[in-house]
Amino acid sequence: MRRFTKGKLLVATHNAGKLEEMRALFSPHGVEVVGAAEMSLDEPAETESSFLGNARIKARAAMKATGLPVLADDSGITVDGLDGAPGVYTADWAETENGRDFMQAMTRTWTELDARGVPEPRTAQFRATLLMLWPDGHEEIFEGVAPGRLVWPPRGQLGHGYDPMFVPEGGDRTYAELTAEEKNAISHRAQAFGKLKAILG
Repeated sequence: MRRFTKGKLLVATHNAGKLEEMRALFSPHGVEVVGAAEMSLDEPAETESSFLGNARIKARAAMKATGLPVLADDSGITVDGLDGAPGVYTADWAETENGRDFMQAMTRTWTELDARGVPEPRTAQFRATLLMLWPDGHEEIFEGVAPGRLVWPPRGQLGHGYDPMFVPEGGDRTYAELTAEEKNAISHRAQAFGKLKAILG
């Protein structure tokens, strides 16, 4: 496993919420985090059918454009009652002509569960795949899974994406009702990052 020494790291995301999570996770390790939007990078098309495949697309495009070491992630929610959907298409379910609307995505998810007659608890998992890519092409891959259940109506004002309808296993508050510190202690991304920390210098 290759170690990452302190310095600048490009996080290949245009999602402000994800970027803030990454900054919070990396800040104790002396790593300067810069986001793809701050570097005026385009978002590449995510054409793979796996989280790892899409993370690799984002990492390679960002590294080619900047020459910096890159951390890319692909993440989403898999709903057992929907045969694992939306999965890698989590963000797609939120797409509208005016940008992403996750209330639309959450409503679609709950409506489809209703249509299938899926009983509660409606179990789901947040999944994250982190891929660290060095300029010489070396990769390290880290994965995290956070199991839980979906609730309706959505609750909470914090977080982003599906957070307002996801209650982590063993809890009674949604991700959007948790503080950033509480969520970062248990989230799928934090689990993956916990594995990544083994390579930090």
